[in-house]
Amino acid sequence: MTDGIRPPTPAPAGERPVPEQDGSEQRGQGQEVRRQAGHMPTPAADGPGGNGEAAAVQPVPLLEPRDGLPPLVTTADALAAAADALGAGEGPVAVDAERASGYRYGHRAFLVQLRRQGAGTVLIDPVACPDLSGLDTALAGCEVVLHAASQDLPCLAELGYRPRHLFDTELAGRLLGFPRVGLGVLVETVLGWTLEKGHAAADWSTRPLPTEWLRYAALDVEVLVELRDALAGKLVEQGKTEWARQEFEAVLTAGPPPPRPDPWRRTSGIHKVHSRRGLAVVRELWLERDRIARRRDLSPGRVLPDSAIVEAARALPSTKSDLIELAGFRGRGARRHAPEWSRAVQQALAEGEPGLPGTAAPLPEGPPPAHRWAERDPVAARRLAAVRTVVAALADEHCLPAENLLQPDVVRRLAWRPPEPPGPEPVTADLAAHGARPWQVDLTAVPISKALARLIEKGEE
Repeated sequence: MTDGIRPPTPAPAGERPVPEQDGSEQRGQGQEVRRQAGHMPTPAADGPGGNGEAAAVQPVPLLEPRDGLPPLVTTADALAAAADALGAGEGPVAVDAERASGYRYGHRAFLVQLRRQGAGTVLIDPVACPDLSGLDTALAGCEVVLHAASQDLPCLAELGYRPRHLFDTELAGRLLGFPRVGLGVLVETVLGWTLEKGHAAADWSTRPLPTEWLRYAALDVEVLVELRDALAGKLVEQGKTEWARQEFEAVLTAGPPPPRPDPWRRTSGIHKVHSRRGLAVVRELWLERDRIARRRDLSPGRVLPDSAIVEAARALPSTKSDLIELAGFRGRGARRHAPEWSRAVQQALAEGEPGLPGTAAPLPEGPPPAHRWAERDPVAARRLAAVRTVVAALADEHCLPAENLLQPDVVRRLAWRPPEPPGPEPVTADLAAHGARPWQVDLTAVPISKALARLIEKGEE
């Protein structure tokens, strides 16, 4: 759909949506679990507004895919057949992707899972099938259900799959005011199932993928559409359907974040390095590690830990032998690239004074960090406090996190350089220019304008 969120499929009164049965025999514990689950009442702790009447109901483990574990798609023919089946299915398609960020360089997908009514679950190996453009065509008009979509959309786009219509269950949970919005927690709270999360941090680049990992991955999309339907119903109840539609559209249209200036400054423990020469060592080792990690397709931390970089930056070893005697460089992995590390350190030690990095990170574009406002501009600090107070009160009134009512960066930009005078119309235009969605502007522009006007009246502006 292009003009709104598809309404939920109604469940019988007093019952929660339960995965449909296809009549085939279920195996093992999953069979008994599903027979029992069909008679469970709705869990009481179903989010904001729950009445707590059935608090004693225990969640039911989700142990087996309802249709059994599907074969892994590893050939072009199997991928084409899967795309045809999914394209012929009905309703939204649940999608998930598994990455290996702690093991491999970058954030590409190593498994893609999809489920749609009428097609069942499909597991695709993107290493063997790296082109999902056929799937993209087959599902072009379909609403896609993702959890924390901003994490998966980039790696799906790398494979040629770019959803046009989105329902993000994590974002919906935030707008509804759920205190915890992880997939497992929402499935348990809203649907009464528990998902096994033991393989969340696994190395999904492993081949062949173990059967237990594939089962875990299949279960991640098993009830995602049911969760979407339940959350969509709650969005209707709270009058937040249009809010969600705008937020989902913003996620789909968001471009990649701009590159960070001096990304090496994010090295863990860099606060222990106090000299410019030491920071130059951090910079050169970080850049060399990144080149090696990219070439070897390894997570940078597996090539050389941040702690070793900081150790070298503090010790400033003048020779290769001094460097490899440091504790962080004694491991086999670090020693493998000892010549490169030594060369990077020597380059930093030989750097002329003008080329050494400053001890303070360059300020990002826009307002300075909020903790510096009181010193740099006390008037702006008072504006920031006033705007934050308004946003926090409105967020509490509407049962959602303040950062989802108005993004912190939008708040800072408005408070740092507000329009003059700060009337409702100028504040509305300013919020929109900084990226606030229409629903956010509608809720916040007038109260923020009044708060800024009060500061002026009190002579605090």
